[in-house]
Amino acid sequence: MAVNVSKKKPLTVNNRSKACNATKRTQKPNLQKKVINGKTVLITAREAKKLAA
Repeated sequence: MAVNVSKKKPLTVNNRSKACNATKRTQKPNLQKKVINGKTVLITAREAKKLAA
C-alpha cells in the first residue's frame, strides 16, 4: 500500500464554454507511485522530477 506523502489537494476550477458559461470541475494533482528507501509512496510528478535530479 502506497503512503501519500504529498500535501497537494485537488483544485476547484471553472470550465469555460465559447459562450463564457462557467461550470465547476476539479483538477487533481499528478500523483505517481515511487519507491523511496524500500517504501512505496505517492508523490507528485514535479516532486519526483526534483528527486531524480
